[in-house]
Amino acid sequence: MNAQNLRMNVVASNLANVNSVSGDPAAVYRSRQPVFSVDALGSDDPGVAGVHVDGIVQTQDPPSVVHMPEHPEADEDGNVYMSNVNVVEEMVNMIAASRSYQNGVEVAKVSKELLLRTLSLGQ
Repeated sequence: MNAQNLRMNVVASNLANVNSVSGDPAAVYRSRQPVFSVDALGSDDPGVAGVHVDGIVQTQDPPSVVHMPEHPEADEDGNVYMSNVNVVEEMVNMIAASRSYQNGVEVAKVSKELLLRTLSLGQ
């Protein structure tokens, strides 16, 4: 659930910067994506694992170049560089992360209910 929460926060940051511009292609906001790996949870059962966040990386896709000589951030050629965030991809990521988070909440809720029912059997 923590991994999906981080994923939603990264997507929100990307969407917040979708219209960012800069006069320098190296300084413009670039889409970020979290990198996950599988963690064994110390169990001998190979089916039991968790998710570890390895970090957040910037995509290397080039920014869009738009000719806007009147823009205050324009370079000497009159170009501004726009963020490489793809809104459709980010919305798909947000929906997938949200559903995964909701599934985790449901699993925790059902596990709690089953544990409480198990405890009540001894009464």
